[in-house]
Amino acid sequence: MTTFAFQPATRETARARIGLQGPAGSGKTKTALRLAEGLAQGGQIGLADTERGSALKYAVVPGRPELGGHVFGHLPMDRHDPRDLIQVVRTAEEVGLAVLIVDSWSHFWNGRGGLLEIVEQAGSERGAGGTFGGWRTGNPIEQEMLDALLNFRGHLIVTMRTKGDYVIEGKKVTKVGVRPVQREGAEYELDVVMDMVEGTATVTKTRYEPLNGQVIHHPGEDVAELILEQLGQGVDPVQVIVDELVSEDLTYERALALHGRAKGRGILNAGVLHPASGEPALLGDVIREYGQALKPQSAPATSSPSAPSSPAPAASPSAPPAPSQAPASNRVTPPQMRMMHALFTRVGLGSKDDRQQRLRATTLIIGRPIGSANELTVDEAKELLDTLGAYGERGDTAAADFASMVEGLAREASGSQAA
Repeated sequence: MTTFAFQPATRETARARIGLQGPAGSGKTKTALRLAEGLAQGGQIGLADTERGSALKYAVVPGRPELGGHVFGHLPMDRHDPRDLIQVVRTAEEVGLAVLIVDSWSHFWNGRGGLLEIVEQAGSERGAGGTFGGWRTGNPIEQEMLDALLNFRGHLIVTMRTKGDYVIEGKKVTKVGVRPVQREGAEYELDVVMDMVEGTATVTKTRYEPLNGQVIHHPGEDVAELILEQLGQGVDPVQVIVDELVSEDLTYERALALHGRAKGRGILNAGVLHPASGEPALLGDVIREYGQALKPQSAPATSSPSAPSSPAPAASPSAPPAPSQAPASNRVTPPQMRMMHALFTRVGLGSKDDRQQRLRATTLIIGRPIGSANELTVDEAKELLDTLGAYGERGDTAAADFASMVEGLAREASGSQAA
């Protein structure tokens, strides 16, 4: 008689299985690459491209780091036989990819050479019994493809196109939503499914409680870190920051970046033991302490007698000041600048006449005075974009809520100066 034994269950060998679904232009490919970079943790990323090379628009441009981009291996696929995808998965395992992206999985269902075409051809053969009989050929092929994908030793991200879903009641046809272009129920094979609309993801299915029901603007590294934590493969984000604070090569700029990261993760008020004294402290206070110790001492500026000096905007006490101009390698990028304009528009500050209000809001959010958005560092720009994105998602109340938040920061800064 066969003996069965239960073993303690752990997540240490589990890998993420993520689906991104939406219409063309909804941000599926870009989001897949952003998530992949977080999941890979420095490992290799590969992308099987059925979209006529569209993913190449997000690759790096040699010699042009200011344009941004993602580093990944690219595999164009003109034929969409699921058996070819099985071979791609095996190749991905042979080269040790940390993350495999299939963009898009829908083509292996209804694309040229895809499963529906295989079934149709098999069913048209003499004595096959039509489409119903063709599935005797198609079902095993589809199952082998699913087994290959779900058993892939790395993390997997698949994108799926969506189309309108309708119900017919008598003579009335009603659109009830959208559904992915794949076999019905295919999304249930995945751990996380996100519906994409203009770069914003709505989590419609997840096995990870912190993601349940979330609406995320431009999901990326933070979401990937959360998933890794849920899989038991992530690291304590608070301890990582503390470790970097006590490293010998800590700089003032790096302390600023750590503050921005902690604020973005919502862990500034996390309790820690002070690295030097061992006393209980808040992470944000420790970052500010270490940052202030490295703050550059600049000589006071001499005012020109021909032009009265104007008072600089008050800085928020929640972050240490930063140098007025970041080094070129760490300066805000053109894509970040374009996104800023789009998000400021969402919160009611998109017109040319709103420039001073934008600068005031930026100063209060990042915690230091600036005279132009060009002075931002990459990490400050990310902090600003995260804040703008969060308020921009609030629809009709976005402008009012954002203005209220800015005024709250201004009152906090004024109170700190008075004290």
